[in-house]
Amino acid sequence: MSETTGTALPGSPTTLFEHALRLHRLAPDKPLPRDGEPYPDDGTHRGRQGPETPEDRHAVGKDAALVLDAHFARSSARPAELADVFHHIHIPTHQNKHIAAAAERADRERVRRTGRWLVRHGTDRCSVTVGLALLAAVGTADDFPLIQTIGLLSHRFGPLAAHAFETRPGGVEALLWLAERVTGWGRVYVVEALCRRDDPTAHRWLLRRACDGDFLNGYFAGRVATVTGLHEALAGLGTDTEMVDHIGRLLHRMSGCEGMGLTLAHYPHSGAVLEAHARHAGWLGPNVERYFTIALLAQHLTTKPPEASGCTAAQREALRGTYLEVLDRGEWTRIARAGLAADDRRMRWLADHRAPGLRLRAFLDREPDAEG
Repeated sequence: MSETTGTALPGSPTTLFEHALRLHRLAPDKPLPRDGEPYPDDGTHRGRQGPETPEDRHAVGKDAALVLDAHFARSSARPAELADVFHHIHIPTHQNKHIAAAAERADRERVRRTGRWLVRHGTDRCSVTVGLALLAAVGTADDFPLIQTIGLLSHRFGPLAAHAFETRPGGVEALLWLAERVTGWGRVYVVEALCRRDDPTAHRWLLRRACDGDFLNGYFAGRVATVTGLHEALAGLGTDTEMVDHIGRLLHRMSGCEGMGLTLAHYPHSGAVLEAHARHAGWLGPNVERYFTIALLAQHLTTKPPEASGCTAAQREALRGTYLEVLDRGEWTRIARAGLAADDRRMRWLADHRAPGLRLRAFLDREPDAEG
């Protein structure tokens, strides 16, 4: 990655880019702990009310665009002059038509240099956000590494990072790199961008890795199932353990995401996908995550009417029976009891929140089962 023009402010605190890069180097293949929070500028943002959002939502971003227009109108203006000017302006964190238009009105190479400087050297999240918005508007593939790094602070910068990659050549690969290293809201933004790409590579990843178990997966689980043609991919399950596990996570989130995304009740292929998952789940070896997922699906089938799962009454009873038969196998029971003894939070939740009528051997008593 080449350096941009301009110099860092004398005596400035740690830049947000350096902060993200340092944390990333500690665990290069994992999300940043706590999404990188607190940021280095936390002292100037924590507890402050912040600039008011304009009452007219169509005016959001206009103030920032006026500052950019004035800056780019001066040929002698340097990127460092924008380092602190956005702190008292409401700055949108998603793609914004006014900021994008300001970027398009000026010389593209100058806008790109300015965006790169703000992202690389900015010590305030407001100026870094504006810099990222400029790169999302006029950046090139050369800017991808810079955008990926700041995008790791994904709760704040995920929306613009995802937008920057969404329609550009090479964007799918950049999105997939980021998707493997973000969670929470950042994962929502990146996975939704991948869902908008009609790309076989993106679809293969979405089928196996989109859901990481976070509650916010409910915003995109149904969309992943739809855009990937999940019901058509079932024939290729075979021994694809990763895909079977992922289908379980998808179904779990779709079973309880009312108000967030597409639910099992409204997904037209729920019955077929549930049947395929139930058929394959028993072939896998037991572990705590699989036990938890299957138990939650069994609980949903126990407590909700058939239509809530997109099934007929007969399908629901058959599915429930299949799942319970797996959960009550000796080796699965032992895994659950071991998790409970180790104070695993998922097993604790099941022990405390089992539905009436959902009798699971692992929780009926604490004695070793007959097969042990």
